[in-house]
Parts: sequence; structure tokens; C-alpha cells
Amino acid sequence: MEILVLGVVVLFIIVATVKFKMHPIFSLTIAAVASGFLLGIAPATIMSTMAEGFGSTLSGIGLVIAFGTVIGIYLEKTGSTQVLANSILKLIGLRNSPLAVNLAGFVISIPVYCDSGYIILSSINKAISKKTGIPVLVFAIALATGLYSAHVFVPPTPGPLAAAAMLDADLGMVLIFGLLVAIPVSISGYFWAKFIGKSLQEEEMLEEKEDLKEVTSTVKPFQAFLPLLVPIVLIAMKSVVDYPTHPFGEGTVFLVFNFLGSPVIALLIGVFFAFALGRKVPSEEKKEWVPEAFKQAGAIVLITGAGGAFGAILRTMDIASIINLESSTGIGGLLIAFAISAVLKTAQGSSTVAIITTSAIIAPLLETFGLVSITDKALAVLAIGAGAMTVSHINDSYFWVVSQFSHMKVKTALRGHTLGTLVQGVVGILMILIIYAFV
Repeated sequence: MEILVLGVVVLFIIVATVKFKMHPIFSLTIAAVASGFLLGIAPATIMSTMAEGFGSTLSGIGLVIAFGTVIGIYLEKTGSTQVLANSILKLIGLRNSPLAVNLAGFVISIPVYCDSGYIILSSINKAISKKTGIPVLVFAIALATGLYSAHVFVPPTPGPLAAAAMLDADLGMVLIFGLLVAIPVSISGYFWAKFIGKSLQEEEMLEEKEDLKEVTSTVKPFQAFLPLLVPIVLIAMKSVVDYPTHPFGEGTVFLVFNFLGSPVIALLIGVFFAFALGRKVPSEEKKEWVPEAFKQAGAIVLITGAGGAFGAILRTMDIASIINLESSTGIGGLLIAFAISAVLKTAQGSSTVAIITTSAIIAPLLETFGLVSITDKALAVLAIGAGAMTVSHINDSYFWVVSQFSHMKVKTALRGHTLGTLVQGVVGILMILIIYAFV
């Protein structure tokens, strides 16, 4: 009965999201309530369990999501994303410009949603293509795959944040291992772009639209990097000083980084560096930036909380014994997390919904899988993230952003972008299994 309930509610989430276009907040909440009744839980207990799951999930990451979104908005509105892209392009050079575009997308996608990042940066693809003679679709796919890799692996992107909260994983460890996985995954997208891009040029493309105008900016490169790098370094340092061996002791250094590296404080510091980017922008122009960021963050926070409520109901089930997973430990557990997330992503299109739903299913199974250490939980988060990028196709809004802003026909986008995300997902889970074997 319990495994039937699990299958029915997951199917409901997929159908409600895909066929009836129901917002994930509603589908996840309805799934949680329905699960409770189908499992025979008392109505009062359903509501208290959901409230506890909602609150505990958001207690550590609500402000982190909000602050990360503010940083992303300021980078976007001040033209700092273009500054970052141009800096990486100058560093790597025109000869390796597809790699530069790929890495620029990777860096920018840490605080900026990949859809927004692609819209902002797609205008540079055509200009660089003309300078280098490299086909424009090589740049389009290199940029799309670079943006996508950080989106599912590297906090403070909402998906990894939500998964870390639901699996009780250390955010610093998720960040450190996330970067170790995401960089090779991003570069695999670059190699895919080089491999497939030239053959795609032979396919008919859509009639080109007018390119977006590049935002001019007076921001210096080091200023543009600070809102990104400072929080990342602080969060990573907190994980280092918190490591059981306490490499820096338990004195002043430990106390300072333990405080400054807490995600809320680290992102708050990043926000002030982001504010500095807009100091020359008229107050009238930037007064709506923070409210706009909070509007974006609000939807993500509520989806994450609804996922936490759903997960709390699922924790009342003994899923491990129901589906006989006792032998699926370690690598098997990571592969199961990857597979569930990949099925959900492919079926309903949203990486964030796939991550949150899979995290709710996997959280009660971590002990059964033997994934209990600080590094194991971080790798479980990343395995879910790898599944959530496998694959991006016609039910994913990002697919349409990439295809439309690159003037690709659907067939071209399926060959170039969709197969590229499949390659990235496979590379991602392989990297995670390698790290698990050696750490």
C-alpha cells in the first residue's frame, strides 16, 4: 500500500505539472496532504508534520536564497555579468573563446538563474563568432552547458541549497565537492559543443531576431568577482575549520570563520559587495532591484518549503524495507538517487522540482544506503543534482530559452542542447562515484 501511495503521488506531481501546468507549490502541497490521508495519518498530525517539515527546511536556507537572488540581480542589472564574461574571455583568449564562454557561463550561473544568464550573455556569441570564424552554435551550446552545470551543483543556486537542507548536508561540503564535480561537467559541455557544433551549422536555423544590446558597465573585473568569490571562500573555510580534525584548532580562527562562513552571514556579506556595484547607478533606477529579487526568491522559497512538507510526510513511511533497498548501499544509493532525479527531470522539465522531490524521497533512505558521513550526504546532494540535469528537452523552459535566443530549430536544439545535457549528466554521476571511491 505504501509503495503504491508513493508511486501515485509522484505520478500526480508529474501529471499536474506537465499536463495541467499546475504550479509546483500546489502540486507538492496536494501530494503531501494526499499522501498523509492515503497512509492513514490523522488530519491534525498531517498538518503538524507538514508544518514542521516546511519550517525546518526553510530555517537554514530561506535567507540564503533571498540574499543569493539579490546578488544575482545586482550582477545582472549593473552589467557585471558582461564584465565577468569579458574578463574570462580576455584571460583565456579568442583562440579558446568557446571554452571562455563556457566557463563564463559557469561562473555567472552560480548567483544568476541559468535562463537569465543565457538571455544576458547570448548576445556575445554572434560577435565572438564573427571575430574568430568559429560557428555560432558552438558558442551557443558551450554557453548553455556552462550555465547549466553550476545551476544544479553549486550553492547558492536554489536547487542544491534545498537538497542540502532536506538531506541535512553540510553546505560547505556541498560547495567544495560541487565545484569539483561542476567544473569537469561544464568542460564536458565545451567538448560536446566543439564536437557537435560544426555539424549543426548544416541544419536550417530560424530567422534571426534582433540581438539584445550589451549593457555598458563601469564596474571593474575584481569588483564584479567579489560578490561571488567572498561568500564561496567564507562558506568553504567554515567547512574546513569545522572538519573533525580541526586543522586550525578551536581558537580565534575557528570562531571567526565559523561565524563568517555560516551561509546567511557569508551571503549577507556578498550582498554588500553587490550593493557596491550599483553605487554609481541613480537611486531611482535601482530602487526596484531588491523587491524584484525578493519576488524571484519568494517562489523558490515556497517551492522548497512545500518540498520539505512533502518530505516530512514521506519520512513517516519505511520506504527502505518496502522496496527492499537494504543491499543498495554506497554507490548503489547514489545511483538510485541519480536515477529517480533523472526520471523526474525528464518527465516534468524543472530541475528544481526534480531536486526537491527526489530529496524528499531519498532523505529517509540515507541511513539504509550507508550515506551518513558529512561527505556522503554532500555527494548524495550532488547525485540528485546530476540526475536533475539529465535531460533538458521540450518540457523545460531553459530548452526554449536556449533554442530561441540562439535561433535554433527544435531539431537542432534537441541534437545540440538536449544530447549535451545527457552527456553532462553522465559525466556528473561518474565524477561523483569517483570522488566517493577515493574520499
